[in-house]
Amino acid sequence: MPVRTPDPDPSDDGNGDDARREPLGSPFDQATGPAAAGNPGWLSEVELTEIRRRMPILYVEAVPVRTDGMGAVVQVGILLRATPIGEISRTIVSGRVRYGETVRDALFRHLENDLGPMAFPLLPPQVTPFTVAEYFPLPGMTAFHDDRQHAVSLAYVVPVTGTCEPRQDALEVTWLSPEEASSDALAAEMEGGRGTLIRLALASVGALR
Repeated sequence: MPVRTPDPDPSDDGNGDDARREPLGSPFDQATGPAAAGNPGWLSEVELTEIRRRMPILYVEAVPVRTDGMGAVVQVGILLRATPIGEISRTIVSGRVRYGETVRDALFRHLENDLGPMAFPLLPPQVTPFTVAEYFPLPGMTAFHDDRQHAVSLAYVVPVTGTCEPRQDALEVTWLSPEEASSDALAAEMEGGRGTLIRLALASVGALR
């Protein structure tokens, strides 16, 4: 099964990759119709594919968590997502950074796009990722793989305090204990090596036992 780094949907004014979830304002996005004709910064599908063959693309990824009163992680949010070709996979919040957009703004936008406006994520004061994940189109170069491109992803653990109502191509969010989220069984269902990313995330906050 081909593994892809999820990208957002042009329908909400902010997400469309392969005609799915990525900001229309980004010069790395594809677009069609009158809007595309009026904005030379947009790329056609062919141009986007060519860009991906020539340079890395910057992403942000977020592992949503619930914490107790002491700040310890007690639950991890795993998304169930439908791919453009109808496949179902487990993943986390993920998407490209727009041209001219800060990492903080990109992180908040993708959390809201995937988890809904009432999720109320608590972004960290410093946007220092717990790791930088490098996705390559050739399997085996790192633990992470995306058959379309070389993607560089800044990864974060983000507590959410509100109600999550998945949107776009995110079908549901399942809340698991740290032990369940770091299990081999879940890792086998995660796309692109994100089981490794979940374990790194939990280790970074002292929740991996």
